[in-house]
Amino acid sequence: QTSARAAQAKIRKVIESESAQQPLSDNQLVAMLNQDGITIARRTVAKYREMMNIPSSSQRRMQARLANIR
Repeated sequence: QTSARAAQAKIRKVIESESAQQPLSDNQLVAMLNQDGITIARRTVAKYREMMNIPSSSQRRMQARLANIR
């Protein structure tokens, strides 16, 4: 059993290291966490991501595109 804090820290770490042009979806985050032995639902990943004020993958992709335009 993994604590919520540990799962959130892992989610933040993975998102910070992802490609800006190809951000990971919540489903991909679930798969990565499962490989690390953290069993978590996609909805829980979304909830934690929102709690940490991290936009969805489509919003992160849009922000990266806008940053490239400027």
